[in-house]
Amino acid sequence: MTILVTGGAGYIGSHTVHELTDAGEQVVVLDNLSTGFRFALPAGVPLVVGDVGDRALVGSVMARHKVEAVIHFAGSIVVPESVADPLGYYLNNTVASRSLIEAAVKHGVKHFVFSSTAAVYGDQDRSPVHEDASKAPLSPYGWSKLMTEVMLRDVARAHGLKHVILRYFNVAGADPKLRTGQSTPAATHLIKLAAQTAIGLRPALQVFGTDYPTPDGTCIRDYIHVTDLARAHSSALRHLRAGGASDTFNCGYGRGSSVLEVIEAIRRVSGLSLDVEYVGRRAGDAASLIADVTRIRATLDWEPDYDNLDTIVAHALAWEIRLAANPEDPRAEQIAVA
Repeated sequence: MTILVTGGAGYIGSHTVHELTDAGEQVVVLDNLSTGFRFALPAGVPLVVGDVGDRALVGSVMARHKVEAVIHFAGSIVVPESVADPLGYYLNNTVASRSLIEAAVKHGVKHFVFSSTAAVYGDQDRSPVHEDASKAPLSPYGWSKLMTEVMLRDVARAHGLKHVILRYFNVAGADPKLRTGQSTPAATHLIKLAAQTAIGLRPALQVFGTDYPTPDGTCIRDYIHVTDLARAHSSALRHLRAGGASDTFNCGYGRGSSVLEVIEAIRRVSGLSLDVEYVGRRAGDAASLIADVTRIRATLDWEPDYDNLDTIVAHALAWEIRLAANPEDPRAEQIAVA
């Protein structure tokens, strides 16, 4: 039986595909390559180029590959972009997910793992944030993900589709073997942008807001290494296969770092300086988001291996150096990284 990974040529998706194939799983990837890359996939993994909202295509893939589980990453993820284009986000994230879930029910898919986000929480009075905290997204991106969570829960009651919802906090870093990493040119991830600035690909790093109610005035986030996050997906699937109940889990480390602390880590790890430009706040940004990770640690067979900001930064820097040397396929040549 096969696992369908939607958005599997993207950043988190490709890391999860490597994790699954390393474990001997059969995988098929569906990706429209709008932000994904063929080179990010392991050799021999079938790639179907198309949209997750294409009901006929998704159905044919599920039938042809005898799909028994879906891990759903495909979607748009940029918060400010969602504020400017809410209808596009509801179409690409919510409507397309509805179509995928319908196909999963029709074709007898047993297990469904959904890529959600801490953005569903919005601003919270308490930290760390528990899964049962109130949901008040600050952006259409967060709402689009929350709507899909609600659909999954309703479908589970109606049709018995077992699922796990993983709410990501801030994902960063790259595969320690440098097989894949964050490769989208327009990516807005802080650690990626800071690494690019440090190696001279950007003139300066913008810091959005210095007047938040945090110790240094900049936003605080719980940064999780992408490889640890990929392993959380495989752990979630094992949980469902073993008869575990449908559930929702925060994915983070349970502590946060501010924007300025990330910048200092980049400087410390790289030994390089980077120029910083301080600008106003962005719409949709919460002051602080730190995960309560009690539930995932107690329920899933998951322990992080890269729970260290300097390690995350070092892997992100290594990938940016490799990507800059060969953007068409960064795996084509080895780059010495300190």
